[in-house]
Amino acid sequence: MLQAYRDELQIMLKQNLPWNRLAGKTVMLSGATGMIGKCIVDLLMQCNERILADDPVCITALSRNEESARQRLGEYWNGKNFRYAVCDVVRELPDLGEADYVIHAASNTHPLQYAKDPVGTITANVIGTKNLLDYAVSCRAERFCFVSSVEIYGENRGDVERFKEVDLGYLDCNTLRAGYPESKRVGEALCNAYAQAYGIDFVIPRLSRVYGPTMLHSDSKAVAQFIKKAAAGEDIILKSAGTQCYSYTYALDAAMGILTVLLKGESGETYNISDKQSEVTLRQITEWLAEDQNVQVVFHVPEEAEQAGYSTATKALLDTDRIEALGWRPQTHMRDGLRKTVQSLTD
Repeated sequence: MLQAYRDELQIMLKQNLPWNRLAGKTVMLSGATGMIGKCIVDLLMQCNERILADDPVCITALSRNEESARQRLGEYWNGKNFRYAVCDVVRELPDLGEADYVIHAASNTHPLQYAKDPVGTITANVIGTKNLLDYAVSCRAERFCFVSSVEIYGENRGDVERFKEVDLGYLDCNTLRAGYPESKRVGEALCNAYAQAYGIDFVIPRLSRVYGPTMLHSDSKAVAQFIKKAAAGEDIILKSAGTQCYSYTYALDAAMGILTVLLKGESGETYNISDKQSEVTLRQITEWLAEDQNVQVVFHVPEEAEQAGYSTATKALLDTDRIEALGWRPQTHMRDGLRKTVQSLTD
């Protein structure tokens, strides 16, 4: 773990969260090796060292690839408060022990995955959610957290400036690309169904677009491609005019947002997680990176397979009043976050 990233974790732990609610508890986390999942694992393990040393939280980390998990989470592998299980959540879960909190963060999250694994995209968000909800019910978990997305809002056609949690934009469900947002919507509906049928306590954080030093090399989101090119000292390829304006959140801030919702959110509520000071166009992102890394921005038409996974939304901003009322505030805004992320890839 890079020292700069470790220092950021310590800053995050100083935020006013009721960490003691996790004392002696077990958190089950799907998607533990993903960009956000890794941040959550790192935060909880550092919390054990700094805050909960006398009564630590135990983590049950789930992912589909043990080799990748060893690379991403290897420093915790033999720790007594960390347990890893190879597990595809779209299949019936084995006995993984007790779970006081279940966080479902496993999902395909970038264009190439949407296009090349459309069935897996849907099943992780629907069947995976059902399987984890069943597990939460079976072990009487205190709370279930379904990590959702800005994508559920669809396209903003000028009706609102920022999506509130009660808003809904246009979505053409008869497309390949709709598999991701539609299945996230179904995942949210499943949480409500299980609350009614089984009394499960649930919360739903909805993330904006996320980037940061824990992003995977395979990530094909536009901002991830820009960052990787900049870190390699190569020209940045922009595959559109770059006028799309989105909300972004630094990965550690997103992870802290999820934990804030988990520990302080009201049962059954949804919460947007986004940095209002990081609402920028794709073109602005490329210009910042190009300036910092002394490279050029070039325009290129994307391949058909990749383009099939692109969002058609040109503006997707989130209202964050609800989560800010819980006390969450982003710590790293985008210009600085981009620099930190590039630095993490070059160290």
